[in-house]
Amino acid sequence: MRKYLFSTAVLSSIFSAIGVVRATTAGPRDWRLVLMWVSWAATFAIALGTVADEQKRRELAE
Repeated sequence: MRKYLFSTAVLSSIFSAIGVVRATTAGPRDWRLVLMWVSWAATFAIALGTVADEQKRRELAE
């Protein structure tokens, strides 16, 4: 679990969620808001996948 929490990719995607949440509360609710959430979810999934892939590569190298 620590490998996910301290990964810079995961941390940056979590901090980018702050902007999406602020846009959700302050801005209009239209199709762009849905795209922002989809984009954030894709970024978060890619960050988690990258961390998992790096861990598998490290285990295979050992």
